[in-house]
Amino acid sequence: MRALDFSSWQGLLSTVLALALITLIGVGIRLAVMQTIQQRRERANRQINERLRVLIAAYKALGGSFTGNLAVSPTHMRDLRQAAEAAGAEPATAPSWFERSRQVRDAVEAALSDIILLGTEEHVRLAEAAARDLVAGRPVETAALVVALRDFIRKALDLDPIPADLRIPAQGPTRPGSSAGGKGRGDAAGGGKGGGGGGGGGGAGLGVGLSARERGADQTEPDPRA
Repeated sequence: MRALDFSSWQGLLSTVLALALITLIGVGIRLAVMQTIQQRRERANRQINERLRVLIAAYKALGGSFTGNLAVSPTHMRDLRQAAEAAGAEPATAPSWFERSRQVRDAVEAALSDIILLGTEEHVRLAEAAARDLVAGRPVETAALVVALRDFIRKALDLDPIPADLRIPAQGPTRPGSSAGGKGRGDAAGGGKGGGGGGGGGGAGLGVGLSARERGADQTEPDPRA
């Protein structure tokens, strides 16, 4: 207060200008800090939204079925050819059931890759174990990984946990050509088109997330496992 001079109009003018300059500097610093914080929050929101979209797509690919054969067959076309050669028969074209099984396996492999990239430590461990079983030629059950994904997604979306008294059947991979799989793929694609420019709710495209769904929803013949 001692530096303020109100004894003359020159002193009053210099005092007002000094106060205005100090206020302007303070407001500028505050705006810069607020803008930096807002940009960080928007970037974090975009990352969270993209991660959730990918994990939700992986959840639908791994757990879209409740009935039929819920294990993922690791059989490749080369296995059928080797079996035919061992039996002394001519290698035949792949039957329809094998083609559907291959589509399921490809979709599950893509989903496991997405989970290893963006999942939590628990998700990565379960996905790694499933990937090792596929590589080793062992059938893979995805029910445990589906439950872990479901609990994480509901918690991230601030949804109430599923009541403990409910007994949800074990879930398996989405069947190619099922109505639920087609609807889920359409919803995911629509979300990718509508969210290109959003900050908190939009985010980038669904190139990675859709890879877990796009590889197995185009066939329409009856499901042999139903």
